[in-house]
Parts: sequence; C-alpha cells; structure tokens
Amino acid sequence: MTSVVGRETARPITPHSILVAQLQQTLKLAEDNNVPVEILDSLRQGVQLAAGLDPYLDDYTTPESSALTALAQKTSREDWSKRFSDGETVRQLEQEMLSGHLEGQTLKMFVHITKAKRILEVGMFTGYSALAMAEALPSDGQLIGCEVDPYVAQFAVRCFSESPHGNKIVVEVAPALETLYKLAARKEVFDLIFIDADKKEYVEYFQTILDSNLLTPDGLICVDNTLLQGQVYLPPEQRTANGEAIAQFNRFVAADPRVEQVLLPIRDGITLIRRVV
Repeated sequence: MTSVVGRETARPITPHSILVAQLQQTLKLAEDNNVPVEILDSLRQGVQLAAGLDPYLDDYTTPESSALTALAQKTSREDWSKRFSDGETVRQLEQEMLSGHLEGQTLKMFVHITKAKRILEVGMFTGYSALAMAEALPSDGQLIGCEVDPYVAQFAVRCFSESPHGNKIVVEVAPALETLYKLAARKEVFDLIFIDADKKEYVEYFQTILDSNLLTPDGLICVDNTLLQGQVYLPPEQRTANGEAIAQFNRFVAADPRVEQVLLPIRDGITLIRRVV
C-alpha cells in the first residue's frame, strides 16, 4: 500500500475517486436537508460500496518496494507550485501526476508477463512507474525514460540511485517527440512502451512509435490516463483541452486497423495496445 502524507491531501483525479467525492457530498447535503430515511440509507450504501473499492484494491495488491515508497513520499513533500513559480520547472507539476501503488504494480506485472527486456517510458515525472517497471526487468534489461523537465529528471535520478534497480534506467531529457525521433534514427526497438506525457501529443507519439518501428513485433504499448477523469465519455462541453485530446486519441486508436486494444479502468484508465498488422 502506498502510504503518502503529502503537503496537501491529493485531490481526486480518477473517475472513481471523483464519483466517490460527489457521492459523499450528495450524502452530506441529504443529511442536512431532512431527506427521507429510505433515500439516506440508499445513499449511505452507495457511498460505502464506492469508497471501499480503492482501499481494498490497495490492500490486496502486492505492496510496493521501500524504494518506491520513499520516492512517492519525496514527491508528495515537494512544493511543486513553488518550483514552478521560481522557474525551476518548465511547467506546473503536482503530486497527483505520480502513478501510485496499484498502477505501478500493474505495470510491473505487465513487464513480468511479457518478459520485456527493453522498455521505453514516454513521460516520466519523478520516476515512480519507471522504477516499478525496472524492478521487474532482468539484470541486463534497460528502461529509457523520456522527460522534458530537467529539474524533475534530476529529482528522479536521485531517487533511482537509492534503489538496486536504478542502474537499469537511462533518462533522456528533451521533448518526448524529439527523443522518439532520435531513438528511431538509431533503430532502437522496445518490448514495452508506456505513454504518459503531453496528452495533446498522444496521437503523434502513437503514430511515431508504429511508423518508426520502435515497438518489437510482439511488443505491448500501455497508455496512461485514457479515461482522463471521465471526461472522455462526458458531453464534449464538459471536457478540458486534455480531455478532448484523449477522446480524440481513443477514437484514433480504435479506428487504426494495425492494432488491437483494450481500455482498462485502472486508476485514470490504461489502454493496452498490440500491433496485429
């Protein structure tokens, strides 16, 4: 279980956690407004059922390593707003960008199942998911992490140095597309590619990976945030720019005859993609 005490409590950012928060707010409103007891009982059961899911998943998923716990705690203690206002980061970052226990262990399981030896992570933040996947790599395996922000890349590298698996990770600091083009020029290939960078560039990452043959024939692409807080299935007028970008990405992948895909409701959505043509 990830036990993080942040500078501030992490805000709900997944469809499920947002739903739980709204149900809890609705129950409080009902309790304050003399709603019939039958409706209150129904709401309480709904809150209980919804609020219990995430803690249960954490409790019955293999615990994260001590190095991952330390990385998550360090990320949560960082004052990301101040780093941005002081010009130390190139964009506004927040602790909620860390993938966390359940998703980290899921990615680690994918590495084990696929027996991947070479992994590419497109968008790394402080490196939680990179380190989780590296823990499943064999001793001669390698993960290349793309990160555009020099400050956060150094933050991650310092965390990696405290793990026995950190030496499997190489960090490329540059815009993700620039790094993808460089890797393609070097004819590098990867068994597993995890996309979690600029949402507005997801389609370009996907096209570049397939068109440049960065993925091995039996390789797997994992794409993060493909539910984006539920915005992808809410009316378009309720979407942010990122929500619209992910909705377009999901449609683009679904229409591409070169691939098969499945969208899993893990955290903020993970889409698994494999090439069939």
